Amino acid sequence: MAHPLAQFKFCPKCGSNRFVENNFKSNRCEDCGFVYYFNSCASTIALIINEQNELLVATRAHEPAKGTYDLPGGFVDMYESGEEAVIREVKEETNLDVRDVRYLFSLTNIYNYSGFDVHTLDLVYRCDVGAYDALKAEDDVARLEFKEIAQLNPDDFGLFSVKEVIKRIKETF
Repeated sequence: MAHPLAQFKFCPKCGSNRFVENNFKSNRCEDCGFVYYFNSCASTIALIINEQNELLVATRAHEPAKGTYDLPGGFVDMYESGEEAVIREVKEETNLDVRDVRYLFSLTNIYNYSGFDVHTLDLVYRCDVGAYDALKAEDDVARLEFKEIAQLNPDDFGLFSVKEVIKRIKETF
């Protein structure tokens, strides 16, 4: 697999086509000296578990992995903490209001967006939403349903990091 920086042919600062490999993590412009480091993007995954010990599972409405299971969450915006992002993403995708959020762990992932591999650091949070009466699939979610954790099959989930989350929580619950 080619390094993600191989797709960048021009310096983002001055536009020079002399934008060359500096080291494994960066490219350097031979004209203006700008060094660009390719780092992971932060994203969130929400674990919402009801009183029956069932996990809220989404069905993806769009590619990548359209039609497969997923968990609510998404990219962290600029100037936003992981906690703020997971609260926003849960609201956007489920219409639920998060009352309490607790960080659990992180995983790396590669998320293909518009033909480009985005390297992510997925931050996993346990989210308490209180009431579920406002639950509604929105944004990039086709369907929402609660599933018994013991019955979840990681292979039904389309994204690598979410498969790993399912494996971990099945060991815990």
